[in-house]
Amino acid sequence: MRNSVTRYLIFFQYTGTKYCGVMKIPADRAVQGVGNHLESAVGKLKPVNKFSVVISSRTDSGVHALCNSAHVDIQRSGDKPPLPEHVLVDALNFHLKEEAIRTLDINAMQEAASLLLGTHDFSTFRASSADMHLKNPVKTLDQIQLEPGVSFSQRHFYRDVRFWELTFKSRSFLYKQVRRMTGALVAVGHGRLSVSQMQELLEARDSRAFPTTMTAPAHGLFLTRVQYSDTDLGTCVLDEQLFK
Repeated sequence: MRNSVTRYLIFFQYTGTKYCGVMKIPADRAVQGVGNHLESAVGKLKPVNKFSVVISSRTDSGVHALCNSAHVDIQRSGDKPPLPEHVLVDALNFHLKEEAIRTLDINAMQEAASLLLGTHDFSTFRASSADMHLKNPVKTLDQIQLEPGVSFSQRHFYRDVRFWELTFKSRSFLYKQVRRMTGALVAVGHGRLSVSQMQELLEARDSRAFPTTMTAPAHGLFLTRVQYSDTDLGTCVLDEQLFK
């Protein structure tokens, strides 16, 4: 005698960076939804019924979730009893571990970052703009710092999700210079760009040499502070007095 179908309510979380959203999409697409991976994990439990994971809340491409929910109906073969809650959770987590985000090569990123420190012609790392001919492409990059960061959401994740912070410090930046440097360094970390190729980009001194698809999106980008030297502040006071 077969067991009846048992319905389970599942709570799950995800970083949505590499997914096209939470909903399941056709399997022939290059980028999958979170739902595809959930259903794949349930399938590995070998239910005898035809099932589908019904997700409660839709999220768009790239959106993360600290807690989403879904339900699924599972029927086990023969006279096997329904799966206990903790067994279902452990089993699904085991099969979903394969979808962990690939770790960056931090050493390679730090080596590439060191090439950008100091005074250089950063023409390659600026995007075209109407006033670019008025801007001196020579800038001095005083600091590039790559270190583990802490996201406000990190304490809510039940797995070790690594966040990395890139900090750039300079008196001024060119248009999209920070986003291009960030994108290039991430490409190095993922092995899509070598350290020597980073050097070649810098030496090219040509904005057209930079792959436009490598520019980091304006996500997670912060202006942290603006600093003034005593000389800067003194000049401001003097200018103010002149206009009185």
